[in-house]
Amino acid sequence: SLVDFSILKKTWLHSKADFSAVAATMSITLVMGVELGVTAGVSTSILIHLYKTSRPHMAIVGQVPETEHYRNVLRHDVLTDPAILTIRVDESLYFANSRFLEDRIYHEVSKQPKLQHVVLLCSAVNAIDMSAIESLEAINERLKAGGVTFHFSEEKGPVMDHLDATGFLEILSGEVFLSQHRAQSALRG
Repeated sequence: SLVDFSILKKTWLHSKADFSAVAATMSITLVMGVELGVTAGVSTSILIHLYKTSRPHMAIVGQVPETEHYRNVLRHDVLTDPAILTIRVDESLYFANSRFLEDRIYHEVSKQPKLQHVVLLCSAVNAIDMSAIESLEAINERLKAGGVTFHFSEEKGPVMDHLDATGFLEILSGEVFLSQHRAQSALRG
């Protein structure tokens, strides 16, 4: 069952990364045996996972007109405010992607001279580690030094617990909002 050639076409069409894991598993199974084949497949999958999560999808979001919904500005016709930048992170934050987050935020901030607020929309962030919290502290300090306030919206309970336990919420220059719509409404006012 580890050598099912029909899966190759499906995985190639679905994901080149998944294809590499399947191809490695099948090739090494045929040449060196089942144990090494499975080990190669698992190892390749772990490396692919680390690579993908180290560069998470992030989207600049805006408000869908006449709703309380916020979507990617590249995919939807949305309303934005030049004084407010909202970035949605679609991955948990940990050591492998914390620097990527910093770089992306700094890059987006540098493109908006009228910026007053940055909101990190965290509806997809399920976990956060200490490296990511240190990056958030650095982002907070750098934005604050530039006169920009750093906020969060839609934080999940476990993530809020970690931020609170480390004292990050005490130094946060902005606020934590229950929803992105509340954040947008408060910051516009």
